[in-house]
Amino acid sequence: MIDEIDQKLLEYFRGYVVRKDLAVKIKAGANVPVFVLEYLLANSCSTDDQEKIDVGIQNVKNILEEHYITPDKGNFIQAVIKNKSKYKIIDRIDVRLDPQFDLYRVNLLNSGIKDANISESLVMKHEKSLMGGIWAIIDIEYNPEIVIGNKIYPFIIEGIKPIQLSSFSADDLKKARQSFTTEEWIRILIRSTGLEPTSEEFTERMQWLILGRLIPLVEPNFNLVEFGPKQTGKSYLYKEISPYALLISGGQASIAQLFVNNATKKIGLVGLWDVVAFDEASGIDPKEQGAIQIFKDYMESGSFSRGGSGELSGGASIVFNGNIDKRVESLLKTSHLFQPFSEKMQDTAFLDRIHYYLPGWEVIKLSPENFTNNFGFSVDYFSEFLKAQRSLNRTDVAEKYFSFGKHLQNRDVKAVKKTVSGLIKLIHPDDNYTKEDVRFYVEIGMEMRRRVKEQLKKIGGMEFWDTNFSYIDKDTREEHYVNVPEEKGSGVIDHNPLAPGKVYTIGEGGEKLSLLQMETGVAKGSGLLNISGTSNMEVKRNVKNIFQYIKANEQRYLATNNSIKNYDISLQITPLVGSDIGADLGSAAFVSVLSCIYKKELKPGLAILGDISVGGGIKKCDRFADMAAILSENGAKTILVPTENLQDIQSLPGSLIGKTDISFYADPQSLLQKAILDT
Repeated sequence: MIDEIDQKLLEYFRGYVVRKDLAVKIKAGANVPVFVLEYLLANSCSTDDQEKIDVGIQNVKNILEEHYITPDKGNFIQAVIKNKSKYKIIDRIDVRLDPQFDLYRVNLLNSGIKDANISESLVMKHEKSLMGGIWAIIDIEYNPEIVIGNKIYPFIIEGIKPIQLSSFSADDLKKARQSFTTEEWIRILIRSTGLEPTSEEFTERMQWLILGRLIPLVEPNFNLVEFGPKQTGKSYLYKEISPYALLISGGQASIAQLFVNNATKKIGLVGLWDVVAFDEASGIDPKEQGAIQIFKDYMESGSFSRGGSGELSGGASIVFNGNIDKRVESLLKTSHLFQPFSEKMQDTAFLDRIHYYLPGWEVIKLSPENFTNNFGFSVDYFSEFLKAQRSLNRTDVAEKYFSFGKHLQNRDVKAVKKTVSGLIKLIHPDDNYTKEDVRFYVEIGMEMRRRVKEQLKKIGGMEFWDTNFSYIDKDTREEHYVNVPEEKGSGVIDHNPLAPGKVYTIGEGGEKLSLLQMETGVAKGSGLLNISGTSNMEVKRNVKNIFQYIKANEQRYLATNNSIKNYDISLQITPLVGSDIGADLGSAAFVSVLSCIYKKELKPGLAILGDISVGGGIKKCDRFADMAAILSENGAKTILVPTENLQDIQSLPGSLIGKTDISFYADPQSLLQKAILDT
């Protein structure tokens, strides 16, 4: 059943849309490129009249049976053309200039015909035939009397009817886009990939993940990684949706193929295609000297040099796809999310060039009901739309409304801005977007880039410790933090034993309370303390006081002959619920720092309330009941509270006490003992 969006598509884009299930049905019995098939269907079946659709389908089948050439029939069709003198075929035509004779020559892909003759006027009518070739319905003649330079060139191209668009009007598309809501346009984009966004399992979150796969097709030099289960369609887009994308199966390609051939000085795939996608990232194992460095140079700036080739550049986006077989939760506890890459590819400088880590484990395995029976853009029209958008630049849009938190590095900002640019070009080709649209795209870009940085923190440690991503609203000056879903654990607060240095607490900023995650990293050093995730000077003084308290009491808390001066300590505070960090976090900071130095795990679901003075005194919580309620609601299993709050226990509801253990501490030593997991 066609819907209202189908009717509008037929009204504004008739001739450029096709019912996607028709292509699937015909392709099952014919090995025809999707863009060829959908072009024919769009011209014959761009209607809601079933009788006309049936006639159109039969017409397409007849055309394919009579004129489409498969490579195994190349010799046979050459004989047919010779016997009939004239014939009509469907093939890919590639034209080049032969300067020796000042003539144009034609190669036909499937027919195996080389150096056919064609007039200059016909070439000029179809200039795309000079730029990588086009699929077309071709009128071809045979004349054995044509001799050029003592050689017979019997095949002559007399007519070309492109099966790809011979022209594309971005202005017409922009004008038509204004007749669709953003929700309708997103549905059209997803249906154009062959999927049905209204199917039961297709959540709003999954729609945005699918749209993320399209960003490399509209944003030049965009580096994307997607790892997840099999059968989720990771590679399909780059194989079938655009003739301007190349999918490399098995992940294997030489540096000469990818970048530049030193012998011929010809630029490689990154200069010829819009997207170069690696089908199986685990298969990429560069053995050539300097391969990783060339990758890094190109992914950073779009330019590279090799040998004596000089500085070269390309616009191709790079996509790495791969499979994750383990559960993500398990992988995060034992390793990192870049594990599918080979060991050589797990170079932090290389991984830091990735703009967007798409969580493929969140995409459902596709089943028949997830494919659409509605109308979408035909592949040839869709691919021309995507390609046309690549020439636009919308990386300045994000900073019209928002600035970036100080913990984002240049590469982080670049990644977010390119993501925003890509989504605007996809969803708002008419540039009619709102501040709230841009806010949402900024948050998507930050999540996908932060996922990269979180894994780099696991691999590279202190160098990548600042992962607390935020943006600031230029109108309100409010700072908003963006998290990564899988890093929150079960129920926000992790129910597994907490890693050394990781604790939860509550921040109080005026009337608002926020759930915070505190993480500490320790490295050999000279006693430096770095506090990230907040610009609040009161909070920083609070943490520095704890650092000074530990320093003044080293004999009590550190092993003999050990000193806090031997370590560089980085402490990061991340808001998980709410955004106000507040002060009085000393008790949580005390346990976070010492457990990390000791390398001791902490109790599952542990949260700590209260503060410690420079002299070691314990300060009670003023809003104990509210704080305990927030922690319990978000999954805290144990809450450690100053003894002075014992009298407040009666203010807690019985349901809270039943599911969360409230334990009290009177001094820093007992706090530490109660926090560390018994082994």
